[in-house]
Amino acid sequence: MPFSSLSEKQRSRSKVRSFPVQVRTMDAELNFNDIECKATGKDLFELICRTIGLRETWYFGLQYEDSKGNTLWLKSDKKILDHDMVKTNPHSFVFMVKFCPEDVSEELIQEVTQHLFFLQAKHDILTMNVYCPSEATVLLASYALQAKYGDHSEGAFHSDMLPLDELLPQRVVDQYQMTREMWAEKIKEYHVKCFGMTKDEAELEYLKIAQDLEMYGINYFEIKNKRNSDLWLGVTSVGLHIYEHDNRLTPKVTFPWNEIKNISYKDRKFVIKLMDKKTDFVFLVPKLRTNKLILELCVGNHELFMRRRKPDSVEVQQMKAQSREERARKQAEHERLMKEKQLREDAQREKDELQKCLQELQQQFLQSQEALNRSEETVDLLAEKVRIAEEETTLLSQKAAESDAERQRIQLAAIKTEEEKVLMERRAHEAELIAARIVEECESRTKEAQVLRTELSLARIAERSAREKYQEILRTTTFQSLSSLPYTSPYAGLSSGIDDLHLDSNLSLTAASDVICDTTDMVTLSREIEKERVEYMEKSKNLQEQLKELKSEIEVLKVEDKQSRLDILHEENISRGENKYSTLGKVKMGTAKARVQFYEEL
Repeated sequence: MPFSSLSEKQRSRSKVRSFPVQVRTMDAELNFNDIECKATGKDLFELICRTIGLRETWYFGLQYEDSKGNTLWLKSDKKILDHDMVKTNPHSFVFMVKFCPEDVSEELIQEVTQHLFFLQAKHDILTMNVYCPSEATVLLASYALQAKYGDHSEGAFHSDMLPLDELLPQRVVDQYQMTREMWAEKIKEYHVKCFGMTKDEAELEYLKIAQDLEMYGINYFEIKNKRNSDLWLGVTSVGLHIYEHDNRLTPKVTFPWNEIKNISYKDRKFVIKLMDKKTDFVFLVPKLRTNKLILELCVGNHELFMRRRKPDSVEVQQMKAQSREERARKQAEHERLMKEKQLREDAQREKDELQKCLQELQQQFLQSQEALNRSEETVDLLAEKVRIAEEETTLLSQKAAESDAERQRIQLAAIKTEEEKVLMERRAHEAELIAARIVEECESRTKEAQVLRTELSLARIAERSAREKYQEILRTTTFQSLSSLPYTSPYAGLSSGIDDLHLDSNLSLTAASDVICDTTDMVTLSREIEKERVEYMEKSKNLQEQLKELKSEIEVLKVEDKQSRLDILHEENISRGENKYSTLGKVKMGTAKARVQFYEEL
């Protein structure tokens, strides 16, 4: 019966020639529906790399979850279906960074490689798998914004729309008494300083800061030494680090890859043999499966460590040459677009100034027109007053003539009788007085009319001056209107688009003659790398000053009760003037034997 059931299972499997696979990268999801049942991990990995255009394949791997809930790396030389995976449909894998370079700016060649590293580093920092001090997270957030949205633009998005959960770890947000608007303003302040930086440049600056974080690029495993002390083993691109169980920031001792001769394990016991004869150290791991994972990471990191210290292969040289040409082309394109953008901004600024000038001239024109209207009204009013004064003068002249005629008639009548004469004299005298008053009033009216004529003349002169000024403003406005026609950039037609160790069948690690270098050469190369690292630290002085300034600005808003253990350890390192590289320099001092003894006493 068992044999018959087995044959039925084999027959059913033979009918299924392919199976579906779902692969998640940091920014995409790939679905393959026809993966052959006999396909190996290497076949799937190469298919993914071809799909996304990745050539620097040695940094990456495929992760999956086994039936016991452990996260493991897919083996390249083993069939996919032979792995102990969780039974899902489709089978799920995650395409992730498996090995890190020593210097991202020197070793990462392709833009797609740099982008995947950027997304991985950002994910690890936001999920707090990699510790990042608060001030550095704000600076990293500004680079992430620049990489995603480009140059800062006022009004591009409100502070309420800023995706803080995609920029800052929740740990940092909780540790400070700062509102969402305050965080947004602080990030915007540094985003503005990234003006003109391309997406690739922003991602590279992000990675330069991330690689200096103490926990970046380290795979941690719980181990025990001979004294049964709980410790952490850190597998890195430069060697193996040993950490105390309550401090994963500061290693207590380190063993560079060039000092390690052989790595092997039996059951849960792991043995590291060093170049110094009769010197090795041993540690225990809680699970046998962990030993396999540690060995796999050690092999890969050691191979890359040795490759970096050899001349580049022809393929890598070609990739670097193509990368330089592509970056030069993109840089030229970026400069051309920036120049075109500057010309457009200048043209817009000039247009705005002309419009403002035109508005001022229009305002002056309206004011002059109002003044002209007021002058015309004044002239009309004065002309009416002159007409009235002339009419009053004529009327007074008529009255004076009538009075004079009346006086003469009275004089003639007064000759008739003496009494009438006296009466007439009296009346004549009165008439003379009246006539005198009338004459005086007539003269006064005449003078007033003369003054009104003078004022009328002056008003007409003012009216003529206002009309001349009005004509001049009309001519100026016509000229400015012609000048304010839309400016056509000479670049308007331009395009707006841009943009060796060997693992044998017994799972042991042996030193091959064509892989292990001379120890003296390795030491010399290590010193050169350390020298370059020191030079880089000197060049990053400006960055350190920015971080220090930012830290002092937000320090007053820190909530001390919410500081984590890693925050406290980081502050202690800063107070001692230590960083990632100075600490590594200290812990690898002394002989290998002395470091092994120190490790065993932990």
